[in-house]
Amino acid sequence: MDKRILGIDYGDKRTGIAVSDPTGLLAQGITTVTAGGDGKLISLLLPYIEQYDVGMIVLGDPINMDGSHGFRSEKAHAFAERLRSETGLEVAMMDERCTTMAASAYMNMTDTRSKKRKAVIDTASAQIILQNYLDRERAKRGV
Repeated sequence: MDKRILGIDYGDKRTGIAVSDPTGLLAQGITTVTAGGDGKLISLLLPYIEQYDVGMIVLGDPINMDGSHGFRSEKAHAFAERLRSETGLEVAMMDERCTTMAASAYMNMTDTRSKKRKAVIDTASAQIILQNYLDRERAKRGV
């Protein structure tokens, strides 16, 4: 793998960002950004896409626990289309059910509390979404 993959935990208030290593084995959380609208969010993502030489994007899909696609999922899919259009990159959707719970459990294990927790949980969620994608794709290849 030459290009990295950007992982996104898309939210109304905060959006977590993660990136894969160049080999596509590991995801690393980068940051959480706060943007007022999708256009502003894309403008905040572009420098990371350039800095990390991103070749594709994985966007968390907030599917309902029963497997249905509600308003949040529809909004994420619309954002994915806009990302594709404005960046020219492939955007894959990744089921993000339980990633916030997993990130929260991680925060508990590392004793991350209060305001710092709020700032880090979306980044951790993006990292988990991306790592799940990388693991799934590696399993498909039998590696």
